[in-house]
Amino acid sequence: MIDRVVGMYFSPTGTTEKIVQELVELLSLKFQCEKAYIDFTLPGVREEVQTFSSSDLVIFGTPVYAGRVPNVLLKYIHTVSGGEALAVPIVLFGNRNYDDALAELQSLLAEDGFLPVAAGAFVGEHSFSEILGAGRPDNADMEVAETFADDIYNKLCDGFRPKKGELLNVGGEYPSKGYYQPRDRKGNPVDIRKVKPKTSDSCNNCKLCVKVCPMGSISFDNVREFTGICIKCGSCIKKCPMGAKYYDAESYLYHQHELEEEYTRRAEPSLFL
Repeated sequence: MIDRVVGMYFSPTGTTEKIVQELVELLSLKFQCEKAYIDFTLPGVREEVQTFSSSDLVIFGTPVYAGRVPNVLLKYIHTVSGGEALAVPIVLFGNRNYDDALAELQSLLAEDGFLPVAAGAFVGEHSFSEILGAGRPDNADMEVAETFADDIYNKLCDGFRPKKGELLNVGGEYPSKGYYQPRDRKGNPVDIRKVKPKTSDSCNNCKLCVKVCPMGSISFDNVREFTGICIKCGSCIKKCPMGAKYYDAESYLYHQHELEEEYTRRAEPSLFL
């Protein structure tokens, strides 16, 4: 029935990767089949065309940015050929909310020829913060993922196979009405789209930030310069061994602190089968 379980994901800070890989490891063991991974976080991988078949089970994960699938991925996702493979869309949100992201990802995959059989929204440490969702996904989240894998396995072993175009009710809207819009205390929109990280004097020019930037936007010749857009993914900041990357834009810091103050409760994963 299932010949291969594939984990396909975009994960600048590793949180989406952690959940996707856990599900792939568990399900490939249960089905006693081949496993594979396609990490399309870096731009070079997104130049490759990926094709699947009806005997594949694909765990497809992205983070949630402003309540949606990162818009820089939309064009790439539509290059993927589902081939009626079974799919489990997974989104990782930073302890706030996943809004329309899961509905959007499920629909995008269905448009590409995948057949959704389950879906999940998990919590990861927010890309803006070390406080918001700190350390997540944690052990409790991994236990949820283990139960989720059991449920997926049992559902498929019972012979379930959705019809083409059949979707799960995961909440949210697709097409979405828009992106989550932060506002200041006076109700004015806070726009951080053009904000980019700064680099402190502690930088030792190791170039790791250049290598991990998912947009390929940090200059190799001068790591303080950007040659393209910044999506505020947090990769260069959280992975810098010297802690040299940081934000100082007032709009960004206001939004970060607002999130940290408002969303202190522990958000829990949402699973759909």
